[in-house]
Amino acid sequence: MSANDYHFVTRWRIQGTCGEIADVLGDPLSFARWWPSVYLEVDEIRPADAHGLGRVVALRTTGWLPYTLRFETEVVDSRYPHGYTIVAHGDFEGRGEWTFEQDGAVVDVTYDWRLRAEKPLIKKLTPLLRPLFAANHRWAMAQGERSLRLELARRRLASEDDARARVPAPPGPVTYAGAALLVGVAAAGASLSYLVFSAHRGSRSRRSSDER
Repeated sequence: MSANDYHFVTRWRIQGTCGEIADVLGDPLSFARWWPSVYLEVDEIRPADAHGLGRVVALRTTGWLPYTLRFETEVVDSRYPHGYTIVAHGDFEGRGEWTFEQDGAVVDVTYDWRLRAEKPLIKKLTPLLRPLFAANHRWAMAQGERSLRLELARRRLASEDDARARVPAPPGPVTYAGAALLVGVAAAGASLSYLVFSAHRGSRSRRSSDER
């Protein structure tokens, strides 16, 4: 595995059916509406064929770190309503597999995402800031889980306008001011951990020297 490779596995348990989940997560053109904390722009480049394959979309995404990512995804495998697989090209190269499994009244949702960072900022800083970039991904997926639950609630109340209007809006993107604060806190924590580790290592070295 190269230094700028990442592998994330996200698991959600969502009340509903595989068909409901697949209809939402299988429609990337709606992501900017119901998952706006992460998806800023989604444009279709090529539609899917009759089997749900071949759709290509261009995306611009963000997280709580103050940068954006641009990439394209293509659906290379469709198992409706049990999931689909995409490949990505752009600021990162990767392969993502969504799997939906019914378990009584809930669906076990799994996203297996293997990628190689190609955006220069991330690629260069991965050796130093890998935990920070990983935390950014986990935050984005947590926002997705929360937003998906809200979107399903809205769809189920489609014929009840008053009730539907009471469903909270999905969380929006983090402002750069807020992101800067979070980055500062995370960096301070990383610096403190490094100082503690260095002090501990120095103490061990001194003890070894004294023993000799």
